[in-house]
Amino acid sequence: MIGAVAIVLGSVIFMEVFAWAFHKYYMHGPGWGWHESHHVHTDGPFETNDLYAVCFSVIAAGLFILGSLWWQPLWLVALGFTIYGVLYGIVHDGLVHQRWPFRVQAKRGYLKRLVHSHRLHHAVRDKDGAVSFGFLYAPNPERLKATLLQRKTLLKEERADIQTAFEE
Repeated sequence: MIGAVAIVLGSVIFMEVFAWAFHKYYMHGPGWGWHESHHVHTDGPFETNDLYAVCFSVIAAGLFILGSLWWQPLWLVALGFTIYGVLYGIVHDGLVHQRWPFRVQAKRGYLKRLVHSHRLHHAVRDKDGAVSFGFLYAPNPERLKATLLQRKTLLKEERADIQTAFEE
């Protein structure tokens, strides 16, 4: 039982580390073609970037199947990946980007810090120069803001977006 819980929790933690690296080095690199839709306004409930969630869901489903048929620890890993995906959907898509049919605002504490950190990520509209690539871990927004403002490559409207991230 303890081993199963450790595998699931370890998988959730692994996914945050993996998501950070994948977001920074792939989504803001060769995978920008899909991810760019997440950094610009798109009409409708879906954006091309959502295809990443579909791909990760297929991987989790495959691990559930392999774990059921072959080696049970893979099923537990798939459960951890799925829990991470649910947390991502609630926190990132729901709380940060308000993609739910109702509004929820983080008023204080860690969730507000997470929202601010992610908004600072979106203050840069192209694939280069962004900060804060995690989805559940939120670096200090004041440090992120200082890093962004130090970069001389930011457009005037991006500098305004940095300030706006703290006002909402």
